[in-house]
Amino acid sequence: MFANAEMGELGIWPRHAPLISRLKPGLLRLVINQETEQHFFIPSGVIEVQPHIVTVLADTVMRSAELDEAAARAAQVVEKKRKGVDYTDAELRLSLALLRAMEHLRKSSKR
Repeated sequence: MFANAEMGELGIWPRHAPLISRLKPGLLRLVINQETEQHFFIPSGVIEVQPHIVTVLADTVMRSAELDEAAARAAQVVEKKRKGVDYTDAELRLSLALLRAMEHLRKSSKR
């Protein structure tokens, strides 16, 4: 599993040392086996890692299949911000994180 924590990207493997961290907006990549990955977008949350279990607490989680429409809405927020429509910094950061997640998924699917 890979997640965007406050201090950088976490790579979590079986029997990982215990930790708790806040998550930044971004992709959560769950590696099932060498050929299968699942991707989720998390706007924010907390991750707790124990040697045999990982718990992610988040208000909202979007599967990668749901991201196309959300990324289109995020692009609209960014474009309106450029045109002077007032959005909070949090809304803008979330939109930019969603667009970066979509770009990462596009690049990884071309491999």
